[in-house]
Amino acid sequence: MGAIDFFQLVTLLCAAMLGVMIFFGGVVAPMVFNALPAEAAGTFLRRIFPRYYDVLTVTAVIAALLAIGSWSGLVLALVVILFVAARFWLMPKINAARDASLTGDAEAKRRFGALHGVSVAINLSQMVALAVIIVLAE
Repeated sequence: MGAIDFFQLVTLLCAAMLGVMIFFGGVVAPMVFNALPAEAAGTFLRRIFPRYYDVLTVTAVIAALLAIGSWSGLVLALVVILFVAARFWLMPKINAARDASLTGDAEAKRRFGALHGVSVAINLSQMVALAVIIVLAE
């Protein structure tokens, strides 16, 4: 068996990111809400989400750097930008809207739903992008 090349490593990193994202969204988050009261579940997820985004961002940056000069490098750069935007722009807005909605603010509840929907759409688009890179590995 020969040494692994950069594009194989990029594919493995993409598969790892996709696996983490599927596991978190499909197993961890639902299990937390089933196992804990809503307030405790929210507190727990607020603590884990920054780490989720940080780990995925670092992994995506490494993969993007390894894939510089290829179409997958460009796609991974977009994935990185979306992780950073979700972590530092969207997540604080979601948390603020959720806090306000818990005080009975109906507009904040609507805003939370909309922002959460944007978060889910970003996550799904990143998952599709990673799957495309994996399937079309160079």
